[in-house]
Amino acid sequence: MTDTVTALVAEDEAPQRAALLEMLETLWPGLDVIAACEDGITALQAAAEHRPRVAFLDIRMPGVGGLDVARAVVAGGGLVVFTTAYDEYAIRAFEAGAVDYLLKPVSEARLRLAVDRLQERLRQPSGDDLQALVDDLEARLRPQGERQIRWISASIGDHVRMIGIDEVLFFQAQDKYVRVVTADDEALIRTPLKELLGGLDPDTFWQVHRGTVVRVSTIDRVRRDELGKTRIQLRGHRESLPVSAAFVHRFRGM
Repeated sequence: MTDTVTALVAEDEAPQRAALLEMLETLWPGLDVIAACEDGITALQAAAEHRPRVAFLDIRMPGVGGLDVARAVVAGGGLVVFTTAYDEYAIRAFEAGAVDYLLKPVSEARLRLAVDRLQERLRQPSGDDLQALVDDLEARLRPQGERQIRWISASIGDHVRMIGIDEVLFFQAQDKYVRVVTADDEALIRTPLKELLGGLDPDTFWQVHRGTVVRVSTIDRVRRDELGKTRIQLRGHRESLPVSAAFVHRFRGM
């Protein structure tokens, strides 16, 4: 290939990240690694800024997982290889699709095969619906019976209010608290946003900013403000919410 191929590497464990970068330098000398990230938020920002041709992504990372980063990479026309510690049974989820995987700890022989596959795919026009494939992977890898939040227990003054998850319009991090906003009220809770994310249905709630998670069905419109920043307006709610560049890909084609 004559053109330079750019790459994003995201792995939260420093020794494994360093080993992967060293092997890539040996196996793919012409690869331009434009970002090596230790968490999902940084990786999302790098994917939005650089639109890498390929990405090597850890499935499980602090803040935002590899599947969310993969959506941003695929939206920019890139290809994805996941690194994963899942067992052999879970890995079957990858084998039917075009997205490759590397079982950790990554071996040089297996990485060489992944590099060969990537280089071959880069020579050919892609006919795969990679966004749909990433969604399917998420559904397959989600633990069966995973506990989802049904109620939010929030202290308001001298009493505790139980807020049904179906009432919530959005969650927003605010200092050491998280705002829980409904159509006619709001409350503060101490549960960290990233902990809440693990108990929310990803088809119902989308993270749109480092500190904001919104119910998708309440989004009325997406617009750019006078500074060129993306914001969303919710139905029946006057407050608009910011969308960071790392999450703008969610709204393309809506």
